[in-house]
Amino acid sequence: VQLQASGGGLVQAGGSLRLSCAASGRISSLNSMGWYRQVSGKQRELVASITSGGSTNYAGAVKGRFTISRDNAKNTVYLQMNSLKPEDTAVYYCKLTNWDSGNYWSQGTLVTVSS
Repeated sequence: VQLQASGGGLVQAGGSLRLSCAASGRISSLNSMGWYRQVSGKQRELVASITSGGSTNYAGAVKGRFTISRDNAKNTVYLQMNSLKPEDTAVYYCKLTNWDSGNYWSQGTLVTVSS
């Protein structure tokens, strides 16, 4: 399984970005895909996740501002990030969890929000 994340960049506070993550390889019909972020010196934390059935989960800090969605036909997950804040600055990673083979991670994509 390979994951390719894209869409990071530099944006001003209050702006928007959309991250994408395309998965390829052996993908279970039952899976979950999610976005995590990590700031240097801190643990990686969950931002949002979505199951193959469409159930979503969000970290409290991003609720109401970020929206996770997926296109199962394309094995792609998206993260629409609106009203960005400087504290959203981090390296963002995509994760796929196959029910029968475990976790897979993308390379990181850097999101920088300037004040």
